[in-house]
Amino acid sequence: MTTSATASSSSPVRLQIDFVSDVSCPWCAIGLNALEQAAGRLQGEVALDLRFQPFELNPQMGPEGQDIGEHLMEKYGATPEQSQQTRAAITQRGAELGFTFNMGQRSRIYNTFDAHRLLHWAEEEGAPGSQAALKHALFRTYFTEGLNPGDHAVLLRLAGEVGLDVERARAVLASDEFAEAVREREAFFQQHGIHSVPAVIVNQRHLIQGGQPVEVFEQALRQIAAGG
Repeated sequence: MTTSATASSSSPVRLQIDFVSDVSCPWCAIGLNALEQAAGRLQGEVALDLRFQPFELNPQMGPEGQDIGEHLMEKYGATPEQSQQTRAAITQRGAELGFTFNMGQRSRIYNTFDAHRLLHWAEEEGAPGSQAALKHALFRTYFTEGLNPGDHAVLLRLAGEVGLDVERARAVLASDEFAEAVREREAFFQQHGIHSVPAVIVNQRHLIQGGQPVEVFEQALRQIAAGG
């Protein structure tokens, strides 16, 4: 009995994480990397069951996308100087986490709905970890390489790179499969008060909002795991 109790007490606490985000959101890339580094610091104490949930910052965006400077001015009223300051801050935060934001490569905002459909499919049918691998690949493709995350050729290449069935991915993208499921999930989280991302929901009741520093995620996860 003593041995069993000791083994049980040393097992990490499993936390269910719903990471609500968009592929084209830089703070989401920052938040994910910070969250995973926080989990790394808590290895042995906490283990994350990570699921990625859809959120579209620009659901009405056309397939051709929009110039990013024009978009930021129209949507947020940001001047070129303000946009440059924000980009510099994002680039620095990314570098601190080991993630490269190549702002010179990224000149347009794109529609991300098909990327979300593929992420949903990866969760439903892919091997464990394939959804997370695809999410990371999408962030890298857009923010580091400056490619269109809605382009089917890009999505198929990424599916293959992370070990997903490319022909099945092709069939998903050629249809409207998982479209309804993605829209239902988007509506669910918006109805529950998620209107900005990233939103990190722990065990369906604790919310950590924004691209927080590693230390903030670490403290929050430790507190939640302890029952706080």
